Amino acid sequence: MTDKKHFNTRSVHTGRGFDGGTGAITTPIYQTSTYKLAAPGDESGYVYSRTANPTRAALEQSLADLENGTHGFAFASGLAAVNTVMNLLSAGDHVVVGDDLYGGCFRQFDKVASKYNIEFSWVDGRDPGNFERAVQDNTKLLWLETPTNPLIRLYDIEAAAAIAKEAGLLLAVDNTFATPAIQRPLELGADIVVHSLTKYIGGHCDTVGGAIVVKDEALAEKIGFYQNAVGAILGPFDSFLSLRGLKTLPLRMERHSYNARQITEYLATRKEVKEVYYPGLDGSPLPNGMSDTGGMVSFVLDADLETVKRFVMSTSVFILAESLGGVESLINHPATMTHASIPPEIRRERGIDDGLIRLSVGLEHIDDLISDLEQAFLSIEKNTMHKR
Repeated sequence: MTDKKHFNTRSVHTGRGFDGGTGAITTPIYQTSTYKLAAPGDESGYVYSRTANPTRAALEQSLADLENGTHGFAFASGLAAVNTVMNLLSAGDHVVVGDDLYGGCFRQFDKVASKYNIEFSWVDGRDPGNFERAVQDNTKLLWLETPTNPLIRLYDIEAAAAIAKEAGLLLAVDNTFATPAIQRPLELGADIVVHSLTKYIGGHCDTVGGAIVVKDEALAEKIGFYQNAVGAILGPFDSFLSLRGLKTLPLRMERHSYNARQITEYLATRKEVKEVYYPGLDGSPLPNGMSDTGGMVSFVLDADLETVKRFVMSTSVFILAESLGGVESLINHPATMTHASIPPEIRRERGIDDGLIRLSVGLEHIDDLISDLEQAFLSIEKNTMHKR
C-alpha cells in the first residue's frame, strides 16, 4: 500500500493478496502445518508453519504497515511477544520500566526474567527525567506503556526515545491501549512496538494473540530468529480473526473513544467517585500525536473493598471480566484481577488501591452504558442505607 492512502483505507486493504486460484478477497485460513517443496532443502517458499504461514504473514505485513514499520511478528499471546523482547537481553543486563503497567508484564519481569539475572528499575514515567536518571552502565532497554494500565497515564514517547538514543538503548512501547489507529510509536523514535492482539486489534473477545513491530532490519532478524526458535507463534485461525479485526479498527476506536468521553463526564457528577483517570481530562493537549482518547477509563470509588466488589458485580451491560478492547463493555477490579500478581504494598505505592475500577468502554449505546452505571451506584447506595 502506498503511504498516500489514509489509515482507514489501509486498515481495510493492507496485507491483502488475492488468492490465485479463486480470487478470494479475504485472506484464506491456511490451516496447514507443512508445505510441498520443489526439491530437498528448498526454502524459497513456505516450508513449515512455525517458521511462516500465509495467513499469519498477511497479518504481520498488515501490522507492520499500520504501525509504519517494516517487519511484523505475531505470537500466541501478548505475553509471548513480551517474552520475545526479553530474549534480546542477556544475563547481567538492566531494564528501565515505566512503573504503571499490566500486571502480567510485572509478573514476567519480576518473577521470570529476573531469574536469569536481568535487573529492573521501576520509575514514574510521567517525568522523562526519571528514565534518564535510572539508566546504568548495563542498561540495554527502556520499556513503557502509554496510555498505561490501569491508571491511564500518558508518557512522552519522543522524550523517552531521545533518552534511549543518547544512552544507546532500545526503546520498547506497548501500544495496546492506543493501537496504531490513535498513535504510532515508531514514528516518534521507538525501536519496538508491542501489542496484545487480544485487545482492540482482535476487537471481539474471541482470540488471544500478541505482536511485535520494528523498522530496523538487524533487529527484525533477531526477533524473527527468536520467534522461530522459541515457537510461540500465532495460529492461522487466530491470525485470520486478528486480520478481520484490523479492518474495522479505526471505526471501532472512534466509537470506543466517544463512549468513553461520555462516561468520564458522567463519572465526574458522582459524589461517590474520588478521581477519574482518562487522557486529556486536565485540559492539556494529548502527547505523541494521539488522534483520539481511547476506550479505557479508570476511576476510584470512595468506598471500602466490599462495597467496591458489590459495585462491579451490580452491572449488567458492563460485564465483570478480565481483558479489554472488545465490542462488549467490561468492568474490572485491578487489585483482585488484572494486577493481583503485583504485591499489595507495591500496588498501593503505585496508586492501585482497592477502590480503583477499570472500564473497557464498548460499542453499546451510551444511554444504556450510563444507565447501567447509574443502577450500580444506586445499588450500593441502597445497601449503605439499609446498613444504617
